Amino acid sequence: MTTRPRYGHFNWVAPLYDRVFRWLGHDTLFNHLQVEPGQVVLDIGGGTGRVAAALSGAGARLIVVDPSPGMLSQTLDKRLLAARAVAEHLPFATSSIDRIYIVDAFHHFADQTAAAGELVRVLRPGGRLVIEEPDLRKLAVKFLAVAEKMALMQSHFYSPPALAGLFSAAGASVIDVSVEGFNAHVVLSK
Repeated sequence: MTTRPRYGHFNWVAPLYDRVFRWLGHDTLFNHLQVEPGQVVLDIGGGTGRVAAALSGAGARLIVVDPSPGMLSQTLDKRLLAARAVAEHLPFATSSIDRIYIVDAFHHFADQTAAAGELVRVLRPGGRLVIEEPDLRKLAVKFLAVAEKMALMQSHFYSPPALAGLFSAAGASVIDVSVEGFNAHVVLSK
């Protein structure tokens, strides 16, 4: 089965993306991720590399993975490594990645079940996967989900427990599910 990426709208927002979202911090994400120097870390759906740039001082080998050429051009401007791919078909060997994180992107994946399986496949045993997503149980996030549907973004949001269950079914172990403001963090291992 071929997975068609849904990134068209991200191509035209790419030049403005970092300016709009520059105020967002990711301390909780980084604390859950526990990156160590020398590790290989994937930023899946990482777009412009905004989050990867904030993590670049950790001494890890960061690779931003995104299907949008417009977003990846911004990543390359930051001198970050980039791979053009969808989460459902990653160009990495089985059990080769130490850490993976996804920030506000999982709801955009076309085949989320396939993406969960693929992310678990490339994660090294003992590796860690952290997903930061808007918590669908919050009213404001429900409005966001409707707005994205109306904008034809084809988004599909999961509640944090359902997201953890999706990855458990793919073979990951749940370490933690927590909520901070409007965002949930699902922390997994293999």
